[in-house]
Amino acid sequence: MSAPPPLQIREANAHLAAVHRRAAELEARLDAAERTVRTQAERLARHDQQLRAALDELGRAKDREIATLQEQLLTSEATVQSLQAAVCQRDKLIRQLQPRAELLQDICRRRPPLAGLMATLAEAERLGPLPASDPSHPLPGGPSSYLANSTGEEEDRDHLQPAVFGTTV
Repeated sequence: MSAPPPLQIREANAHLAAVHRRAAELEARLDAAERTVRTQAERLARHDQQLRAALDELGRAKDREIATLQEQLLTSEATVQSLQAAVCQRDKLIRQLQPRAELLQDICRRRPPLAGLMATLAEAERLGPLPASDPSHPLPGGPSSYLANSTGEEEDRDHLQPAVFGTTV
């Protein structure tokens, strides 16, 4: 076999050198890309871990808030039941006191006429009894010293009861 010409060898050597440089360049770019991918993967893993931790903390916070709200709900329900029991008890007391209130209202309505009657009886008591007079000689046109109650039952009596004024009721 014969040796290739020197020009071909130089061209082949130049071509091999160019291929070798290109391979080295591509390997360097590949290493840089792998470092970039590895860095990004590590950063994504840290970010993912942070997000998982934040999500776990949010879940725990949500659970704590739910527990607090459930406790408040139970407390509120107990308060509502207590207030409902108090309302029922007060309603029962109101029903018990209602007849007494109606009686007091009736007394208050009757008080002014009763006060007038009491004042009139006090005035009659202040005037004192009538002077004794002879029943055969009553005062002309004047009142008799005896007063009669006209209830219908007393018409059968032969004599009249003397009038007595007092403030006992």
